[in-house]
Amino acid sequence: MTGPAPLVLLDLDGTLTDSYPGIAASARVAFGTLGLPVPDAAALRRFVGPPLVESFALFGVAPERVPDAVAAYRGYFRETGMWENTVYPGIPDQLAVLRDAGVRLAVATSKPEVFAGPICEQFGLAPFVEGVFGAPLDHVPSTKATVVGAALDALRPAGQVLMVGDREHDAHGARAHGVDCLGVAWGYAQPGELTAAGVVGVVAEVADLAAGVLAALSAAAAPGAAPTTGR
Repeated sequence: MTGPAPLVLLDLDGTLTDSYPGIAASARVAFGTLGLPVPDAAALRRFVGPPLVESFALFGVAPERVPDAVAAYRGYFRETGMWENTVYPGIPDQLAVLRDAGVRLAVATSKPEVFAGPICEQFGLAPFVEGVFGAPLDHVPSTKATVVGAALDALRPAGQVLMVGDREHDAHGARAHGVDCLGVAWGYAQPGELTAAGVVGVVAEVADLAAGVLAALSAAAAPGAAPTTGR
């Protein structure tokens, strides 16, 4: 790989780790604490990816009750839920291939950074990335675009930039900074969600992640293409 090293921003939940069990358990605690009906398991998958405040609003929690829902969720998540999580098999090997190919890696997640950092440390992801960028805690407004912007400001990439994620929020947040997004199929997107969000492609299997990223970077750098460099 010639020229400045490309930077790949990696979503966490649904892209690197299967965090659904802990997120769903935390959400059940929150709905139960508020005395609200608990959504079924399929519906709770929609909690994975978007900012938490947005997710509770999506499920019809009244605005004045959202702070209590978040507090109940965080109480369980901080102690137990964040560790009910596993790295998708094969992810470390794929990250190693990308690093060996000269790609810079960082995590960019809507999960609060105070949780994302320890999760990456605990599950062995931290050695592969230059930084872990996440949202502030819930009283500070934040979107995926906010997180992507913080990563770009800190890492100051000189080469291409690509976002990799499993939800439409990843694509929209990246596009706000002129960055393409490559989708992954093993996460929590609804059918057709990633294509509708304008991803440059969808990687079907974890084993194909590194090849998919390198192909997307190569395509963006081809003659006539407009490489995305972030801003």
